[in-house]
Amino acid sequence: MSVFTVHEPPLRATDVGPDPARFAFVRDGFSFWAFLVAALWMLWHRMWLVLVIYLVLAAGLEAGLHYAGVSPAAIAIVELCIAVLVGLEAPTLRRFTLAQRKWKNIGLVSGDTLEDAERRFFDAWVHETSLKPSAPAAPKPAAPSPMPHMPQASDVIGLFPDPGAGR
Repeated sequence: MSVFTVHEPPLRATDVGPDPARFAFVRDGFSFWAFLVAALWMLWHRMWLVLVIYLVLAAGLEAGLHYAGVSPAAIAIVELCIAVLVGLEAPTLRRFTLAQRKWKNIGLVSGDTLEDAERRFFDAWVHETSLKPSAPAAPKPAAPSPMPHMPQASDVIGLFPDPGAGR
């Protein structure tokens, strides 16, 4: 069963409330496509800042290893390790990008497929929003709380009252 985080986009000027059709579900776990073609995966998800950082770091690391005289096989192993790291951290990179765009993380849901997770989330979300009152209720005045017996300074030893001091 997969775990998804649910993200709500910021409201547009014409929006009255959140638009469920625009919610983003980010599956937690290894991303095969991010591992296989990281740059294209980042372009597909419009992760511009992450793409620039990835390209600068990957090119800089490869050039540094090349100028250090490291064998091509070792450079290929380093590139493979970077690809595995991107595949493992792909959901975190997506959540980072959504947070930079002011999207709110509004929930966590699990499901066998994305459709199951969406159904479970929206069932709970509709139920939760139907329970909220339409107009805010006036706050009730706070009832005075009864004051417990406050021991005198001579009644207290450390944090606890002396059992025989109140007699």
